[in-house]
Amino acid sequence: MTDMLEARSEPDTGSPPVDAPASVAGATSSPSRAAQAAPRTRSEKRAAASARKSARRADATPQARAEVIDIDIDPNDPLLIFLQTAPGPLEIAALPSYSPAVARMTEQGVQMVVPLVTSGELVGILALGPRLSERTYSRNDKRLLDSLARYAAPALRLGQLMREQEKEARDRERIEQELHVAQLIQQQFLPAELPELGGWHLAAFYRPARTVGGDFYDIIELADGRVMVVTGDVTDKGVPAALVMASTYALLRSTADVVTSPGEVLRRVNELLIPQIPMNMFVTCLVLVIDLKTGETHFANAGHNLPYLRRDGIVTQLEARGMPLGLMPGSVYDEHETLIEPGDIVLLYSDGITEQHDASGEMFGFARTAALVADSNSGDDLIDRSVEALGAFSADVEQEDDITLVALHRGRSGGYQDTLSFSVPSEPGNEREVMDRVAAVVETGLSTERLDALKTAVSETAMNAIEHGNRGDTSLDVSVLVRRSAEAITVEVGDYGRGRQRDPDIPDLDLKLAGLQTPRGWGLFLIEQLVDRVEEFTDGERHVVRLVMRTTDDDRPDDERTNEEGAGS
Repeated sequence: MTDMLEARSEPDTGSPPVDAPASVAGATSSPSRAAQAAPRTRSEKRAAASARKSARRADATPQARAEVIDIDIDPNDPLLIFLQTAPGPLEIAALPSYSPAVARMTEQGVQMVVPLVTSGELVGILALGPRLSERTYSRNDKRLLDSLARYAAPALRLGQLMREQEKEARDRERIEQELHVAQLIQQQFLPAELPELGGWHLAAFYRPARTVGGDFYDIIELADGRVMVVTGDVTDKGVPAALVMASTYALLRSTADVVTSPGEVLRRVNELLIPQIPMNMFVTCLVLVIDLKTGETHFANAGHNLPYLRRDGIVTQLEARGMPLGLMPGSVYDEHETLIEPGDIVLLYSDGITEQHDASGEMFGFARTAALVADSNSGDDLIDRSVEALGAFSADVEQEDDITLVALHRGRSGGYQDTLSFSVPSEPGNEREVMDRVAAVVETGLSTERLDALKTAVSETAMNAIEHGNRGDTSLDVSVLVRRSAEAITVEVGDYGRGRQRDPDIPDLDLKLAGLQTPRGWGLFLIEQLVDRVEEFTDGERHVVRLVMRTTDDDRPDDERTNEEGAGS
C-alpha cells in the first residue's frame, strides 16, 4: 500500500490587491475621534506605529492555504519503481514523462515530489506545489525535505500496519462470529439425543476438524416401525463441506419419507445432489434399515467405509460398495441383507479415525479400529475406547479430518425395553416410594452394589424434584420413567421447575466448617458420583433429569448372565 501525502501552498487569488479600497477603508476614522484616541507618550506612539505597519503588511500579504492534490497512481505505473530507488526529493521535471501520474501532477502544478521509503519499500509520496515566495526549491529545502521523509516514512508505515491489523482483527472477529453461527446451525442437523430403541442401544461421537465439518449421521424412525441409520462424509473440511453436508442431510430426510429401500434412497439422493454439488466434491454415505424386532437389516453403500460387526468376539465387515454421491449420474447401489443378532455390536465410522496420523506419520488404520471393536463389550464402551485410543495415538498432532463414530448394540434375548412409568405428588417422603418402585423393576439387572447406588441417586433426584423443582406444591406431580435397554438402565425424573441453575459444588468439609460452603448442591454432586451419566433437558413444561446406569456383563449377577447367554446361543 502506498499513501500519498500531498500539499500545495499558493497565493490566495481571492484576496484583494494591496491597493484595494477595502484595505484602506478599514483604517479611516473621524478627526475628532482620532484626536481623542491619540497616544500620550513616545512609547505608546511607537507601539501604535508598529501595529499600523504590521496591519498594512498583513493586508498586503496573500493568505496561504493548503490544497489537496489528486494523485491516482496505478499499481503498474513505472513511477512507483522509479521513486522506490530515487536518491531523495525530485523536481517534477526529473520524473519519467511517460508516467500517467506525472502528467496528472504536472497539470495540478506540482513542482517537487518526495518519495517516502522505509526498509526498501515505497510507502508514500509527498507532493508539493510552488513556494509562497514564488522562488524555486533550494538545496537546503531539499535537504530539509529529505530529513523529513526519513522520519515520516517509518511513522507512516507504522500507521499503515496498524490500520491493516485493525482491519484483519475486524475480519477475523466477523469470520469467527459467522463460523459460530454456522456451528450452531450444523448442530441442529445432528441428533440432539439418541432415541431409545427398546432392546437396542445407540452411542455416537462427532468431532469436526474445524469449527464446522462435513461428517454427519442421522437416526430416522420410519413409518413401518423400522429405523434408518445413516452416516456420511463430505470431501474437504470447513464451511464448503458443511454446506454440502446440510444439503445431503435434507435430501436424505426427504427421500426417506418416500422410499425406504437403502439402495433406492442413495440412487435418488445422488441424482438430486449432482446438479447442486460443487466441482471436485462428493459425498460418501452408508444407509442401514433395521427391523428392531427381528434384527433383519438391509444396507447399501455409496463409497463409505465398510462397517464392522462384532459377534461372539469375532469381527467382520459388512461388504457393500458403490460410487460416492454427486459424482456420476445414473449410479445404481446394490442392496445387501444381514441379520444383527442379540449381543451383536455394529460400528459405523468415517475415515477421520482410520486416516489419522501420529507424530511419526503412521496412520491409525483399520487393524487398530477392528481391534477396538473386538475388545469392547458395549456400544458406549466401544465409543469411549475409540476416542481414548485415538487421542493417545495422535497426541500432540492436529486432528486431520472430521471424526464420526456410531455404535449400535442389540441386547440379548430376555427383553430390555420400557418397563415402568408413573407419577407421585410433590409430598415429602414420596422420594422413598419412587426409589422402591424403581428398584423393584431393575434389581435383577444390576449387582447389589450398583443397585444400592442407583437407589440412592433416584431418591436424591426425586427429593430435589419435590422440594426444589415443584417447591413442595402438592398439586404438581413428579413423573418417573424407567427404561431398560441392551446395556443401560435409564431413570427419568421430571418436575415443573427451571432446572439446575449452576454446576454443583464439590463438597469440601473444611470449607463447610469454616462457613464458606453450604451443603446445598452436595446432593447433585453425590448423584453424579453414583451413576454412570447424568443428563438434563426440558420436555415441554417439564424439567427432566435422566440417570443412566450401565448394565454391562460384569455388572449383572452371574446367574442372569448365564441364562441370557444360553438363551442367545
